[in-house]
Parts: sequence; C-alpha cells; structure tokens
Amino acid sequence: MKKFLVTGSTGVTGAPTVRFLLENGHKVVAFVHREDDRSKALMELGAEIVLGDMLKIEDVRGAMKGVEAAYLCYPLTQGAVEATAIFAQAAAENDVKQIVYMSHRQSRQHARSPATMNHWLSEQILDRSGVPTAHLRVNFFSEWVLYTAAEIRAGRYLTPFDPESRFVPIAAVDIARVIVKILENPDAFGSKVITVTGSREVSHIELAGILATTLGKEVRFEQVTPDEFVKILGWDGDPSYAMHFKAIKVDQQEQLLVGVDNSAAEIAGQPLTTPEQFIEQHRHLLA
Repeated sequence: MKKFLVTGSTGVTGAPTVRFLLENGHKVVAFVHREDDRSKALMELGAEIVLGDMLKIEDVRGAMKGVEAAYLCYPLTQGAVEATAIFAQAAAENDVKQIVYMSHRQSRQHARSPATMNHWLSEQILDRSGVPTAHLRVNFFSEWVLYTAAEIRAGRYLTPFDPESRFVPIAAVDIARVIVKILENPDAFGSKVITVTGSREVSHIELAGILATTLGKEVRFEQVTPDEFVKILGWDGDPSYAMHFKAIKVDQQEQLLVGVDNSAAEIAGQPLTTPEQFIEQHRHLLA
C-alpha cells in the first residue's frame, strides 16, 4: 500500500484519480480548498481530506508528509507558478518519488495565453526541482460540451472557436487512468513530457453533428466571441478565462491542437472514450 497526494481532488480529473487509487488499495490524501458535498463523497470513499491553500507552503508541506507520489493540477486563474514552486519545494523536502503535472498540449516558451505560459513556466520549475515529473500535455477535455449543457439542451452547440478548428477531445476519466498508472509506476516514467489526446480528431462543427446524431435532436453550431462565451457561462468575473479562450482560438487556427497521440491509450491499457460514448454517458445532462 502506497500513499498519494491528489490536488484538484474534487475536479473532473482529481476525483476519479482519487477513486481509482482507493480502489487499488492505496491511501490517498485529497487536498481541497473548501469542504463541500464533493469532498464529503471522497471522504466516504476512504480518502483523507486535507483542507488548505496551495499558495501557503505550510499547508502543502503538511499534506505532502509520507507521500510516495503526487498529482498537481491548478486552475486557469492566477497563482499557478507560485503554487507550483511551493509544491515542488514541499515534494523535494519529503523525497517524493514522482509528480504528475497537468499541463496544456500547446505549452511552449512563447505561448500567447497567460495560463498556458504559466503551465510552461511551471514545467520548468518542476524540471529543476529534482523530483521526477511527468508533464501531461493535454488536449481539450470531452467535458468541454458539459460547460454549455444548457445551450445544447436548447438545441445549439455554443463555442468561441471557428467551425473548422480541429482538436482531439479526451474524457477526464481516461486522463485519470493515465495519472494513476504513472503514480503507481514511477520507475517506468520519471521525467518526461507526455502528449495526452483522445482517439479521434474532430472539428467543432463536426462535434455539433455528433451531438445531434447521438442525442437524436437538432443541435446547430453557433459561434460567439470569447467575451460573450464567458459571460454566458458566468465566468466573466475573472478576465483569465476570456484571455485564455482568445489565445486558444488562435492556437487552433495554427493547428496546435490537431493530431491523435496514442500515449494515453497505451498507458491506460484500454480503449479511450469516444465522443459518442461520452455524449451517451451524459445524455441526462445534454438531451
């Protein structure tokens, strides 16, 4: 039995990571910034809940004690680089054998999105920490369609991106399977960059058609500006989101999110969730 730390533990990748690790017989420290029904559910599964702030080093040090390996996931909002530095320092102090870091597929030293640049800078910090780190450069989540579930129920696939822009969506549960494999087998991974995509490339207008066919209803494609998009989602209180979507729109135009990579399926050891399967699994939210 090993002990693992999972940040973002109530999120779409963190929660299934906690669940899979517990199912495999491990101890899991689930780091949360507030207690709610989601953290209660993890506690009921057997996770140790640690309430803290990732920007406070003593909180992270406390959570890291006795941990074999750790998953680092930080939101698009400000503070990512500082949180990573704190996390890396705490991991080094506790002789952690492996970090798995959630990054962006288009992470690069000249990234136009501040959030993506923060991911690239965080990768550099982790690589210099002395703790082996697997950087997961992830494509769009399949959960993208759930952000606008209400609009899809109303018959429109709403996006700030161009109709022909292409990407390779991957379900968060499949990402979690990759995370677990790396955490459990640090000697097989160590320090490396892993491109994480789904098994099928689509355009946004094609995804609208897949939604319509799978749900058996009309779903029309509708493009709005990034500013309009974040306002519809209720995220306009934080300018980070609009800035990121504006940059990602250009990244897609430059085809930085195209191309299927088989690494996720190979590491997970099973077929990945298709767009149709994901939509069917979430029919109750989308139909």
